Amino acid sequence: MNRPDIQQADWRGTRRHFLATQSMGMLPLAVSWLLQREEAWGKPLPQRPEMAPRYDLTPKQPHFRPRAAAMISLWMQGGPSHLDLFDPKPELQKYDGKTYPGEVKYDNAAQASSTVLGSPWKFRRHGECGMELSELLPYLGEIADDICLIRSTKTGVNNHGQSIRALNCGHILPGRPVLGSWITYGLGCETDELPAYMALIDPGQLPVLGVENWSNGYLPSLFQGTVVRPREPRILNLAPPAELAGRPQRNYLEFVEKLNQNHLARHTGETDLEARIATYALAAKMQTAALEALDLSRETAATKKMYGLDNPACREFGQRCLIARRLIERGVRFVQVFTENQRWDHHNRIRSGLPSACKKVDQPSAALVKDLKQRGLLESTIVHWGGEMGRLPVIQNDAGPQKVGRDHNTHGFSMWVAGGGFRGGMVYGRTDDFGHHAVEDVVNHYDYHATLLHLFGLDGEKLVFTQNNRRRSLLEGKGRVVKEIIA
Repeated sequence: MNRPDIQQADWRGTRRHFLATQSMGMLPLAVSWLLQREEAWGKPLPQRPEMAPRYDLTPKQPHFRPRAAAMISLWMQGGPSHLDLFDPKPELQKYDGKTYPGEVKYDNAAQASSTVLGSPWKFRRHGECGMELSELLPYLGEIADDICLIRSTKTGVNNHGQSIRALNCGHILPGRPVLGSWITYGLGCETDELPAYMALIDPGQLPVLGVENWSNGYLPSLFQGTVVRPREPRILNLAPPAELAGRPQRNYLEFVEKLNQNHLARHTGETDLEARIATYALAAKMQTAALEALDLSRETAATKKMYGLDNPACREFGQRCLIARRLIERGVRFVQVFTENQRWDHHNRIRSGLPSACKKVDQPSAALVKDLKQRGLLESTIVHWGGEMGRLPVIQNDAGPQKVGRDHNTHGFSMWVAGGGFRGGMVYGRTDDFGHHAVEDVVNHYDYHATLLHLFGLDGEKLVFTQNNRRRSLLEGKGRVVKEIIA
């Protein structure tokens, strides 16, 4: 007997078997990503009352007029020493080698010392604003009038993992979405050819907490950061094998399209299925778009030189900064560029370790701001530079001048931001005379988040996700918009 229901079941099984057993370059990866886009939670689309909520990464309307449309975060893993880079302290020099006249909150008591360590490096003023910066950051000095230097950042949790979570997720506990996930959840993406949120990792080592740094937390996996590898191929399976490229792949895609349309014909009115089939067509776009976005050969020699691609000390980081600019140009919403695990964690040998870390990032970081500005993108793109902590004003590992370092300090440290509505040429906040505690215009991690969301046109109290009947947010009821640093 020729039963339609059996024929349908057989057909569906054949279709699924065919799709499941094929492997053709970028297609499986792209289809998986597009399925996640479609299956994920975000801003609800119009739908029939009986249908479950559906969300996607199409551009969303902000709560109010935004200043920023995209963000690049240059994440300095380990805790750059603000006392040696951004926050000159005459008292530190005065008490160099003497006992610290106060109480110190150590992280590593075993190697602790109460001996003050004055900065081995000189500071000088830069730009029309007269911003004081270390001699270790000569290129940053060239963009002093474009950056807002915050000297009073605070998380108050004196270890890497917890402080990373505070600055990246708003809370010290694991399992929460990172900043990039929240922004893409709230705003979607300006391109349907590339992921909304991309993480550019360092070739040396994954950062502390590993993949948690770009985790979607309790948000659906659509909002997780997509990793771009530090070496070629930067995205695996992006190009099909040579024997399948061109006509063979087009034949495959055309056949899949016929299968899908036949399947849809038997399920008329299923708008969700129709939308899913339509998204599959976007998979092929990623093969072209991603290859083009990651291809630095298209950049001019002058641009490459500006980013330091001719300098072995900073070439690799410069490449990733340049890729970040290219991604933002093409509609990616959030890009994070990481240094390797503990690059800036100078518990010892700070006299050699800190200059090396600065040479890696100083020129490319400044070039990114310059490049965005000359292309008219800085007004709408936030650039962030900083790590999860600063360092203490006293010696750690007191084993001779070349071996000394500084312990963790999350009670007052520095970072800088530029573009996207932030005020340029400004120094905001102050630490005490020894740079240990933020004492004036304190910017807690939740204040920083509230300010970022505000510049993106998002109200932190309205950007919520319901989980088990509980309304969750990045701010969780905390945070003030730091209006003084907004242009």
